Amino acid sequence: MEELYRRYGQGNIRRRLRYWRKKYAWILVVGGARALKRLIDIVGAAVLLVVLSPLFLVVAVLIKLTDGGPVLFWQTRVGQWGREFPFPKFRSMVVNAEELKDKLLAHNEHQDARIFKMKNDPRITWIGRIIRKFSIDELPQLWCVLKGDMSLVGPRPPVPREVAEYTLADRRRLDAKPGLTCIWQVSGRSDIPFDKQVELDVQYIESQSFWLDVKLLLKTIPAVLLGKGAY
Repeated sequence: MEELYRRYGQGNIRRRLRYWRKKYAWILVVGGARALKRLIDIVGAAVLLVVLSPLFLVVAVLIKLTDGGPVLFWQTRVGQWGREFPFPKFRSMVVNAEELKDKLLAHNEHQDARIFKMKNDPRITWIGRIIRKFSIDELPQLWCVLKGDMSLVGPRPPVPREVAEYTLADRRRLDAKPGLTCIWQVSGRSDIPFDKQVELDVQYIESQSFWLDVKLLLKTIPAVLLGKGAY
């Protein structure tokens, strides 16, 4: 028995120790990567909120002067693992835009009926067209990044009615924290078909890394300045 224990028992213990060492090493690597991403989100969002505050003030005044309506437009969006959260944007449309939308559904120019897009949407105000073209309307979401509802980089958060029509494959894009920018945002934005958006989001989730995030953040700058696919 002692010989059998020495031969098999000790070997089994060593195998278990190796297994647990690898497991905890992997946990530390994954945990460290998540902590680094969160740190970058907090620092990046805080710095941008301070630096861009003069721009926020100018945009807020122009929106208010346009029609006297609220500066921000709030929606409910779906984040990681299906958790809903409040999602702000600078208001780029008339105050009753949601009421008018039903009359415009027949003019949807997006290839997927689940997403409504019109290049010449009559609900958009003059200042709205400017801030949409350069994605300035999305900047209030830096607050969501600071809170932890979003990340600087990640799949764009959908509205609940879109998620209700998701297939099981589509729901994979909810496996990561949503972001301000993503692969398809720097590759054509609204010009990208829905199925391709899902494919690129899943591609990001499966290959997510610090350097990929840096690459996408750098690509976001020319994408925003050129305004391609923004409407």
